[in-house]
Amino acid sequence: MSAHPEVDAATIQPQPMRILLVEDDPLIGKAVARGLEDASHSCTWSKNGRSGLEEALSQRHDAIVLDLMLPEIAGLDVLRQMRAKGVKTPVVVLTALGSVDDRVAGLREGADDYLVKPFAFPELLARLEAVRRRSADRPAPTLIVGQINLDLTNRRVTCSGNHVELTPTEFSLLEILMRNAGQVVTRKMLCEHLWEGEWEGVTNVIEVHVNRLRNKLAQAGTDGLIQTIRGRGYALKAL
Repeated sequence: MSAHPEVDAATIQPQPMRILLVEDDPLIGKAVARGLEDASHSCTWSKNGRSGLEEALSQRHDAIVLDLMLPEIAGLDVLRQMRAKGVKTPVVVLTALGSVDDRVAGLREGADDYLVKPFAFPELLARLEAVRRRSADRPAPTLIVGQINLDLTNRRVTCSGNHVELTPTEFSLLEILMRNAGQVVTRKMLCEHLWEGEWEGVTNVIEVHVNRLRNKLAQAGTDGLIQTIRGRGYALKAL
């Protein structure tokens, strides 16, 4: 039996968004939370500014939907304190305050998008997906998946606290797998990422590099993270 069994492509699914909703209106909050969950996203609903800020500072989210007229701590103050403490989670402001001055104030305090009530839920969902894409497109200095830490600035990799010496090709291969953790990365995508050229006929080269990378990660204490997706490519487990 192979030490790295193949996995059917259907077993690797894109990760849903983890969304924090900060909204004091019970009707809007209930409707938005239900809509997000129906769209296969998870939603944490905070009903005032104080609990919303605590949630934003203590938990990781893919996006935040933030009302401005909140009890205890106003929405702009929540946004200001989040950004001051280094929380970079994308924020979509959802509010009845729709003047140009209100929009400008929200964007200047660090909002990524601004939607005025009343609103259409499909538009809110589309805006959340857009801010997540923009956030994912921003280069991060460090990628972390499970026990693997990839420092893009110094091109250094540690695994379970152990330094892993990788060739430039292995580093680039690990980078694209980590950027797409939990999703299938096809052999064509890998070849084009590594060599920016024709890929037909060189997939066997990819297999050699993947096996070497697997061995190095296993020697550093993390085994079985890179899965072969039958007929398609590879995926790094999203832990």
